Amino acid sequence: MSGTTTAAPRRPARRRRYPAAGAEGGNRWLVLLVLCVSLLLVAVDATVLHVAVPAVSEDLKPGAMELLWIVDAYPLVCAALLILFGTLGDRVGRRRILLLGYALFGVASALAALAPDAQVLIGARALLGVGGAMIMPATLSILRQVFPDRRERALAIGVWSAVAAVGAAVGPLLGGFLLEHFWWGSVFLVNIPLMLVSLPVGRWLLPESTGRRDGPWDVLGALTAAVGLFALVFGVKRLGAAESVTGPLTLVPLLAGAALLAVFVRRQRRRRHPLVDLRLFARPAFSTSVGCIVLAMLALVGLELIAAQYLQLVLGLSPLATGLRLLPLTVAAMAAGLAGSRMLDRFGPRTMVGAGFALTAAAVLLLTAMGGEDAPGLMLGAFVLLGFGLETTLFGAYESMLNEAPQEQAGGAAAIGETSYQLGAGIGIAFLGSVMNAAYAPGLNSVPGVPDWARRDAGHSLGEAYAVSHRLGGGAGGALRDAARTSFVHGLHVTLLVSAGLLVLGALAALWLPRTMECPAADPAPERGTVPAPRPAAPAPRATAPAPQSAGAAPQP
Repeated sequence: MSGTTTAAPRRPARRRRYPAAGAEGGNRWLVLLVLCVSLLLVAVDATVLHVAVPAVSEDLKPGAMELLWIVDAYPLVCAALLILFGTLGDRVGRRRILLLGYALFGVASALAALAPDAQVLIGARALLGVGGAMIMPATLSILRQVFPDRRERALAIGVWSAVAAVGAAVGPLLGGFLLEHFWWGSVFLVNIPLMLVSLPVGRWLLPESTGRRDGPWDVLGALTAAVGLFALVFGVKRLGAAESVTGPLTLVPLLAGAALLAVFVRRQRRRRHPLVDLRLFARPAFSTSVGCIVLAMLALVGLELIAAQYLQLVLGLSPLATGLRLLPLTVAAMAAGLAGSRMLDRFGPRTMVGAGFALTAAAVLLLTAMGGEDAPGLMLGAFVLLGFGLETTLFGAYESMLNEAPQEQAGGAAAIGETSYQLGAGIGIAFLGSVMNAAYAPGLNSVPGVPDWARRDAGHSLGEAYAVSHRLGGGAGGALRDAARTSFVHGLHVTLLVSAGLLVLGALAALWLPRTMECPAADPAPERGTVPAPRPAAPAPRATAPAPQSAGAAPQP
């Protein structure tokens, strides 16, 4: 039976009782609070390490490849395991997977904080990724379980997405504060007290539920998807770091990942009881929503990282000042998340997502007025529009997508949304980074007095151009520096126009979404000690404000 509860013990006297969920459950907002704490930890941990990289490098002295894995191990592992743990939660219990994720996240945080060398830190970051992959789909499934009324559930999702926006902004700021007063391991230790509280509170408060248990769980399929996603995301990240697509460490993972995912799709189509029912993609609302999520992230994540480099390298702002300059984007995303329920109810998914894309495209076009001089008023207005439009788009797309999914596949559907988000972000960094490099490098070919090797090295990035100009010195060095700044601004404008084009495509794709938000009557309030069979809801879209980067650093998704 879809949305079933875990089997009750045969002796009623020993039945495990949970706080009531649904229409008359007064504790459902406490459940939301616990889930928001979970989301906050995962969101903060995704960005907090970026500001600690210099301190980690000085203390542990990792090699270049080790430093890359310290940063990327968490998102790589998390993205790869979302489908595995999302579908496993449907099978064995979402609350159980969530609590195991809490425990693993706390243990991995302690291990990372006390890591004596780079290898241990990489392993701890990978374990944090496993914990994050266990937490995210489970929280989404439980969220829709305890809010059976769609309008009330949408309000809860708005609160949750606002917390996600806070986490994206707090990560770098919290990391900077801790590094000023403590050692780099403190950025991980802050997770432990919250996990120590969340474990017992979650065990007492959160209800348990499972999906349909027909047939065996496809272990081989889950592992195939995990390995395929890991390889694909790794290859995409290599492209985002400006590595050659023909290099073996880029091409082989891309091909292997695509092949394994093709095998996974073929296997799921043939199985009587698949992990993920791929027939969902035949529903226009579901497939269109997934496409809108990918397009939104593809158009914006790489652009935001490029904008962070513009603020630091062109305008000369510090990392902290860069984070503060981007803060209005996060505040606007929080506002859109809190208003998302009302907007979805009033305008419907089609208008909400389409208008969000259009508003974001307008903000991107407004940013083309940026030049070599600081324009704080212009950026303030553009970043507010950007954050509000992006969150509006993702909120409507996620809600529409998961409302189409069967309730017994809550975890699997949530995992599809999270995986789409991760892949869109990774592909966006690689694609827009390539557009940026293609527009930037030719501007350095005719700088007088600069040798060929200097022009070639300076064409890799603006940070490297500054380093080369410093080594050259004199008039040639100054000319190279000025030409690099001008070329970077030109490349930024071209990238903004390409991004706006992708957003317009997203607005057109939104025409296939439902016109109105259909709200059937909520399920009858369950008896205390039981779990309702909820209707699908949506995960919280996350704010995408990037962590400030040091000058010349390669973008990290």
